[in-house]
Amino acid sequence: MNIFFYILLFIIGTLFGSFYTLAVYRIPKRQDITHTHSYCPNCKTKLGFLDLIPVFSYIFLRGKCRYCKEKIRPRYLILETLSGLIFVAIAYAMKLNFYELKLMQIVEYGFMILYITFLMLIIGIDKENKKIDKYVSIYGIVISIMYMIYLCIVEQTNIYRYGIYLILYILILLLDTITLRWYAKNSYVTGILLMLITMIIFTGEYITAISIIFALLILSFYLLINKIKIGKRRRNRTNDKQIVNKMSIGFYIGTANIIVLIFVIFLINYKI
Repeated sequence: MNIFFYILLFIIGTLFGSFYTLAVYRIPKRQDITHTHSYCPNCKTKLGFLDLIPVFSYIFLRGKCRYCKEKIRPRYLILETLSGLIFVAIAYAMKLNFYELKLMQIVEYGFMILYITFLMLIIGIDKENKKIDKYVSIYGIVISIMYMIYLCIVEQTNIYRYGIYLILYILILLLDTITLRWYAKNSYVTGILLMLITMIIFTGEYITAISIIFALLILSFYLLINKIKIGKRRRNRTNDKQIVNKMSIGFYIGTANIIVLIFVIFLINYKI
């Protein structure tokens, strides 16, 4: 029965992944993500039920729209599959057992899913648009406040620690409104700072620090590879600056945080 439980979680994860792909495409365009029916971005035809089955629709349609035959980007299949695997990985790391499920475990898992949704939206939008969307940041703040209330009331965690993060949220938002908007049109720096605070609230200072270090290592490797591709003759500060500006920092930090979080939860629960 437990295997069917994890299969169910994978299916639910792919459904969330399908929503992530929709949200990543629509949020930057300020389109509705809840009421407007799904449609093909190329021919604008409304998609039917058989076109929207996560993972399987992409495979059966051979990666093409049923109506205009335009190729569907592989990111849809990748994001849906990864989302399903992440849902299962978190459940397995938390040692969720269908026969021994407790209310506290379900609530904790629910908060993790809300947080993963935040990260997946950050990762997807930043990868596609080099942008930390303010509406996603607000969503992160809202779920962070919900989580802090839960921790303080149910688990009786020190409220003063989280009070500091609430103050930081307010200060950064005020700074962005008053000052940063004159220097950074998309408030990318502000988005990264808000993202990091949300990460700390949900995963703690140590996991966040490890995630940042991991992301910096990946970014350094990426920069090195690009320098090699450009070649010694064409290498200059302008090229280095262009490469750095194209780097989606939120994408790398968010991805690193998911990997580190699952790994640490696994180590703690299985006492490896």
